[in-house]
Amino acid sequence: MERNEILKQVNAIFIDTLDDDDVVIEEITTANDVEEWDSLTHIQLVVAIEKHFKIRFTSKEIQSWNNVGEMLNCIQEKGI
Repeated sequence: MERNEILKQVNAIFIDTLDDDDVVIEEITTANDVEEWDSLTHIQLVVAIEKHFKIRFTSKEIQSWNNVGEMLNCIQEKGI
């Protein structure tokens, strides 16, 4: 799957999980850039992404992400 398509799908998950139609994420987006993205919603986002792509992240992978781009790298590494 193309990286741009993965980003679009992840953005849709953010919109749904955060219940905010105005959320637009980019590769450089961090939790500090999105008001509703706190530690609780981070867990909800991870679970929603895992369900959507039918993958599993390790806690080490999740903790290593500094931005959305690093999350996308991890999704791609899982063969999506």
